[in-house]
Amino acid sequence: MNFKEYMQEKKTYIDQRLRELLQPETPEFASLYEAMNYSLLAGGKRLRPILFLAVLEVLGKDAQPYLDLACALECVHTYSLIHDDLPCMDNDDLRRGKPTNHVVYGAGLATLAGDGLLTFAFELMARQKHLDAAKLNRCIAVFAKAAGPAGMVGGQAYDLACEGHASIGLSGLKLLHHAKTGIIFKAAIELAAILGDATAEEQQMLSDYAVHMGLTFQITDDILDFTGDEKTLGKPIGSDERNDKATYVTLFSLPEAQRLADEAAQAAAAAIEPMGDRAWFLRDLVLSMLTRVQ
Repeated sequence: MNFKEYMQEKKTYIDQRLRELLQPETPEFASLYEAMNYSLLAGGKRLRPILFLAVLEVLGKDAQPYLDLACALECVHTYSLIHDDLPCMDNDDLRRGKPTNHVVYGAGLATLAGDGLLTFAFELMARQKHLDAAKLNRCIAVFAKAAGPAGMVGGQAYDLACEGHASIGLSGLKLLHHAKTGIIFKAAIELAAILGDATAEEQQMLSDYAVHMGLTFQITDDILDFTGDEKTLGKPIGSDERNDKATYVTLFSLPEAQRLADEAAQAAAAAIEPMGDRAWFLRDLVLSMLTRVQ
């Protein structure tokens, strides 16, 4: 199986399960569930859950029993997108090629749809009674911290504070991107390492990979916001510039950002090189990010 086939197979697998998960138990709440499913089932690459399942397989585990945990990761990611698009945040009206949640359902219900997805994700994780309880508890704690005020929510708050201040510098930019984006990739990998009984050496290699992979993703995302096509990406481009936000393109230059993305991708691939062929997907994943901006 090649990279594209692997991605499509896992995406289909995840999408099928996501369609089954959110069904209202109370008819009066149907509009909330509709709004939640509107964004959850709108498409997307499913990169975070696929990454989680792939690391489990790298560690020799059958990924099937962990599918609902993968779906929980996607619920948290989708919640973050709904809230990020709100008028009080980035005020975007297009996501995954469709009108954003608040455009369709209004800001109030969109906010609640995000809240619902976030809390449902942890309910879904806690339901997995067939998994080792001690490991699952560690996973829930790790992911809650990564998604919470010390992680992604903190990053979102810092992002708001930085609007209109494009000169936050490299250290500020690294903090922003790590907290808002990179930390969720890292947590997805850490969850798989816990459940997959990774050795200390494997944990370190995967942790190093996560840092460099997250950086590659963010730099290429910054480049695409500058050079991309709205129809292809399915979301507005140029929003960083409109909001006067610091990015790798504004802080350096487009050629320098492309060079930094290449360096980060090569560092990610080097981190897992000792794992050999079993880590082929992780290597191809980070290198594929470079093709998005070439």
